[in-house]
Order: sequence, then C-alpha cells, then structure tokens
Amino acid sequence: MPETLLSPRNLAFELYEVLNAEALTQRPRFAEHSRETFDAALATARTIAEKFFAPHNRKADENEPRYVDGRAELIPEVKPAVDAFLEAGFLNANRDFEVGGMQLPSLVSQACFAHFQAANAGTTAYPFLTMGAANLIESFGTEEQKRLYLQPMIEGRYFGTMALTEPHAGSSLADIRTRAEPAGDGTYRLKGNKIFISGGDHELSENIVHMVLAKLPDAPPGVKGISLFIVPKYLVNHDGSRGPRNDVLLAGLFHKMGWRGTTSTALNFGDNGQCVGYLVGQPHQGLACMFQMMNEARIGVGMGAVMLGYAGYLYSLEYARQRPQGRLVDNKDPQSPAVPIIEHTDVKRMLLAQKAYVEGAFDLGLYAARLFDDTHTASDENARKQAQELLDLLTPIVKSWPSAFCLKANELAIQILGGHGYTREYPVEQYYRDNRLNPIHEGTEGIQSLDLLGRKLAQNNGAGLKQLIRLIAATAERASHHPGLDTLRQPLEQLVNRLQSVTLALLGDLAQGKVAGALANSALYLKVFGHCVIGWRWLEQAIHAELGVLDSNPADRDFYLGKLQAARYFLTWEIPACHNDLALLEARDDTCLAMQDGWF
Repeated sequence: MPETLLSPRNLAFELYEVLNAEALTQRPRFAEHSRETFDAALATARTIAEKFFAPHNRKADENEPRYVDGRAELIPEVKPAVDAFLEAGFLNANRDFEVGGMQLPSLVSQACFAHFQAANAGTTAYPFLTMGAANLIESFGTEEQKRLYLQPMIEGRYFGTMALTEPHAGSSLADIRTRAEPAGDGTYRLKGNKIFISGGDHELSENIVHMVLAKLPDAPPGVKGISLFIVPKYLVNHDGSRGPRNDVLLAGLFHKMGWRGTTSTALNFGDNGQCVGYLVGQPHQGLACMFQMMNEARIGVGMGAVMLGYAGYLYSLEYARQRPQGRLVDNKDPQSPAVPIIEHTDVKRMLLAQKAYVEGAFDLGLYAARLFDDTHTASDENARKQAQELLDLLTPIVKSWPSAFCLKANELAIQILGGHGYTREYPVEQYYRDNRLNPIHEGTEGIQSLDLLGRKLAQNNGAGLKQLIRLIAATAERASHHPGLDTLRQPLEQLVNRLQSVTLALLGDLAQGKVAGALANSALYLKVFGHCVIGWRWLEQAIHAELGVLDSNPADRDFYLGKLQAARYFLTWEIPACHNDLALLEARDDTCLAMQDGWF
C-alpha cells in the first residue's frame, strides 16, 4: 500500500538514528517511556489520522464552513475526528500523567501530530490552537483562571484561539485599537474588532476561550502598551458551570484559497458594551506573553507546511511510478512500450527536489522539537539555556523555510502530474492551496527575516549564532571521516564561512545605525541562512545514511542510498546557488530600497 501521510521508515530514521529519541528515556520525566511506547503512540496517531481525518479532507475543502444565523456551521465529519483525537489523548500528549497526559517528549508528540497535519490541515487546526492557548494560560494565568479555563481545555471541553489581527493594522500589532476598560470588579470590558481568527467560532466544544490582545486606557504607545485578556465565548460561573453568552459576535467568515475546513472569522468584541475579559499576566506585558503562543504556532506552522509538502511528494512519487508515458531519450523505437514517467530524468529531478525540501525540513522541525525537550529536561541549567538560545535563533527558520520550499515541493508535485495535477480530481492542487497560507500565517517571510537579522542574531551577544556555527563545524568534522561525503561537506563549509563574514558586516552596520540599508535585503539573508541550516541537517542525515549503507540489510540499502542522493542534490545543487545571494548582500545592493512609488 503506498504511503500517503509520511514514510514510517523515514520517521524511524529521524527519531532513532538521527535524533536519538531513545536517549530521552534516560531523563526522569520520560523514564516510564521506551521505544515501544513511542511507537505505540505513533501507530495510534497514524490510525486515527487515516480513519478520521484523511477521509473528509476533500469534503471539507469543497464544503467550507457556512455562516448560519450568527454562527459557523461545519460539515458533520469534523467533530468525530476531533473527538477521536481528544479521546486518544493527543491534546495532552506533553502533559503530566497526573493530569491525564501522556508525558511524551515534544519530539515524539510532534511526530504524532505530523500525521494529522498531513491528513487534514483544516480539521487539525482546532486542537492545535487549543493546545497553544492552554499553554499560555498555564504559564501566565492565575490559579482561578487555570481552574475555570485551563482545566476544561485540558479535558477537551473548551477550545481556544489567539485573537491578534485587526482590519486596519494587519501584522502591525503596535497599531491595534481594541480597548479594555476596567470594570471596577477585577474584570474588564473589551471593545474592538479582530479578523482572520482561525477557529473563532464552531460547535465542536462547550466554549471557546479567546486570547485577545487589547490596550488599557493608560497604555503607552506601541507594542509596550499591549495587554492580554481571556475572553470566553460563554461566561463561566464561579462553580465552573457555563454561564450566559458573552458579548462576542461572529461578524462573518472569510473564504480562503486553502485551509477551507478551518473557520476564519471576523469577531466583534463589545458591540453591546458588555464584553467581559480577564487580564492575563501583568498590564502592558501582553505581547511578551503572547509570544510564547506565537512561537509555538510558528513552529507548528512550519511543520504543517512540511507535512503538506510531504503529502504532495508521496502522492506524486506514487503517480510517477504508476503513470506510463513516453520513452527514454535514447530509445528510437516508437512501438516500444511507454515507460513509467519516474524513468525520465527531469521527473527524477523534480522528485529529488521535493525529497530534499520535505525531508530536510522534516528533520529540522523534529530537531526543533528535540531542542524544546532540552530546554525543559536537559541535565543541567547551562544545557537548558543553550537549547533555548538555539531554539530562539532557529524559530524564524523553522517557520519560514518550510513555508517557502515545501510550497515549492507542492508546485513540483502538480508539475509531475501534468494536466491532472491542476484538476480537483487529484489531491495535489489542494495541498498547494492549503500550503499557500503558511508563508502568511504567523508572520510573513519579511517579518521572520527582520526578526532573524534585526533581533535574533545579536540576542545574548550572539550566543545562539555562535552555538549554531560550532554545531555545523562539528558535523563537518565528523563528515570529514567519510571521504565519500567530501563533495557534500565542502560546499556547506564554503557557504557557512562566507555567510559568517556577511553576517558580521551586516551586524556591524546595524550597530552603527545603518538600519535601513542593513535590513533592506533581509528576506534574501533569511533564505541563505535557512539553506545553511537545512544543508547542515542534510549533512547530519548523510553521515547516518553513510553508516547505514555499511551496516544495513539489503531491504534498507535503497533507503539509505536515497538519503545520500537527496543530500547530494541539496548540497551540490542548492547550496552553491546561494553565493549569488550573498554577493548581493555583500554589495548592500539597494535596488529594492531605492525604488520609488512613482516609478512603478
């Protein structure tokens, strides 16, 4: 049976050969786990994804949520899928055993969740948002807020959202206008409008807990004046029972190119002056709190992009194996049988590019999850601190690189299917449409590039960057013991050396106040930096694949050779092409910066 979600063999390679998931069981938090319990969780995730999520992926796309009498109406298949997800415990995969969680490492829970992202991005969004909102209340909420809102979310009775964007402001959160007035009893009355709120209305749960950014009357200007509030769809009584409807109105639904199964809502808060909210954390510190949920979401969006690219790759691979068309270029006999298109070199090129993009990004996403485990469970405080610094640095890459290049993988999948790929009879066009949202979700490429170059690189005196460079050098040193990997290792080392020089120069410009020029081509810098990171992750995979070829049984040999060929493609085709981008950065090219409105 062809794989449709992700390759179990590749997943095992990542978890147990590259990222050493079994070593986590030596840590006290995960001591009750083993490879057997990890594999059991993964098998359950695959089963539920295949049985409940994948079957209605197309139906949800063709029958998007409807606005009916002031509420959002979904197709009936969504709720049984979400309920199966909840009943299996995946909403609380990382939580303690004592509260009903699985106490899994993030590395394993992320791998479990990847199955659902590949099967049905639209339906998966509902529990995904709830997990982020619950973590936010757990980190910053009061004990009373945890009792009334967190506990029902853990139980799956309440769902959650994040409400940031406003019609006039878009991504510019400094300009939000939603207001929160103290009511004199410890609560607040909110008034404002939010748009593009995923999961903002549905009937999947008893209540929806909106995490809303708003400004208090005495708020200073800009992002330093933003506060965070819990605003439930239904008020909650002191005894935990559900009270009357809060003054939160579903104003309408957005109709999207993809992700049609997820409600994308416009919400009005306080049209009747009675929208009750509860302050989370300290006044004016809301954005700092929300960044926890936003960073979790950025990593989740990156993995979602990976899995949509992965699903498209697997489908186009199977199609290429089954579709006979044409003959090889050196065959001049028109009466000879047509060959499967996978035999044509250009189709191999497109499949190799997809494999390099999606399996490289898949490795990075799981590596980020492994770092998250280290931030909480590494053996000493310094190791936990280093893991956090590296994760902070890599988060813009984990979000943006898969969003760009796994989308390219979807484009190549369509190309392999030819005219069929452009029709709705085949799933690859939906994968592309669904994935096209991810370069926008949780910060555009431009926003991520400014975050990386303007903030993350210099953070903590460049500690994360220095650590990354040491790790890449260590991987290259290990690779140097395998002569067959020299042609893979050397292009990466050359690019990293040049990128270091460019980075120091750009940071120097920023230190001197040359901000506009230094950041003018930040998106180009983000791409090259991302390629270096993915190149490093491919060199890591290549080392393990090289060892695998030597030690493997015949059944595994093709798998490892395929890994080596994908690494060869990325490190000898993609990495050297970055030098032109670095030349533009070195020259501080101002083509885009100098362009004037009137010249268009």
